[in-house]
Amino acid sequence: MGAIQEIFGLHGPAYLEHFGARMPAEHSKVIEAIIGCRTPGNASLWYGCESCGQLEVLPRCCGNRHCPGCQAHKAYAWLDTQLQRQLPTHHFMLTFTVPEPLRAFLRRHQRIGYATLFEASAAAIKKLAPDPKFLAADTPGFLGVLHTWGRQLQYHPHIHYLVPGGALSSQDGRWHACSPGFYLPVHALSAIFRAKFRDAMEGADLLAEIPAEVWNIDWNVHCQAVGSGQTTLKYLARYVFKVAISDQRIVRFDDTQVWFRYRKVHSNRVRTMALPIFEFMHRFLQHVLPRGFMKVRYYGFVSPSFSMPLEELKARVELAQGFALRDSEIEPERITTTAPRCCPHCGGRLRYQRTILPPRVRSPIAPAAPAMMPSPAPG
Repeated sequence: MGAIQEIFGLHGPAYLEHFGARMPAEHSKVIEAIIGCRTPGNASLWYGCESCGQLEVLPRCCGNRHCPGCQAHKAYAWLDTQLQRQLPTHHFMLTFTVPEPLRAFLRRHQRIGYATLFEASAAAIKKLAPDPKFLAADTPGFLGVLHTWGRQLQYHPHIHYLVPGGALSSQDGRWHACSPGFYLPVHALSAIFRAKFRDAMEGADLLAEIPAEVWNIDWNVHCQAVGSGQTTLKYLARYVFKVAISDQRIVRFDDTQVWFRYRKVHSNRVRTMALPIFEFMHRFLQHVLPRGFMKVRYYGFVSPSFSMPLEELKARVELAQGFALRDSEIEPERITTTAPRCCPHCGGRLRYQRTILPPRVRSPIAPAAPAMMPSPAPG
């Protein structure tokens, strides 16, 4: 049992009793999933050894995308797919961040708020790419991942985009590369991002709920050259199927507090923070996404459904650059996924046989009716 699962197992029922009437149903479901993950009360997976015939019964994981102990295989598979789809060119990471006064609004309106963050930021990139002063091409491509947390688990919504350094032109059919050190002007992206978000909120009749100061301050957009992009993909993959914090960062916990490691931005020194139990759980749960919300999105030629075959797209990029990149820069790294299950008795290969579901009983921590986010715990 991991540290986070143990924390929720010990204190989840009390947290639900205290905040249950004010918390979204998704939060209750996440608590229940984490507590039951890989426990005897969950379903069982039956495997049979191909060599000795021994039966091996393993508890099934919960499969919840917010569980810190689940879905590592999905993260590996996603990363491997993206590495194979990378274009043979330089890349950038664009980060779109909202100002602090807007965060309370986004917490109240997560589904429309997060979706609009994607729409407004992507629209800003698409608007500037065709400009003759920049890419002079009307089809950029990029993938985006929504993050909602900072290093201390605080609420800090932002979107990271991994962007190949160029765009396709529908006018001449060619790849228009940008320089390795500049993609698009961040100040212009910021202004368009803010204006697009404002227009969407006005159209949704939500403008009155947003503080007026939000529209008079800069919205931070950061652009960083990231070479081949492989390191950035590895960074993003850690959070595509999980949230906020892993067991490895938990130093210790007791009946009142949780201690965890973190690093400040632009610092490599490891620090330790202590939070009251309920505050730690609250910070973890505020990053639970609305049900069915897609936190990874693909645009333009990066989309798997793009009309041009990937190999043809790669060939156009290489042709435009005169095949200037070295083979080591073009060849993507392969990711090794987890090894197949082996029999603990003879080392033979285990083959899946069936899933046995537990008896249907009412959970002792059944989800409460959704309402609003719980207030931070005192202290």
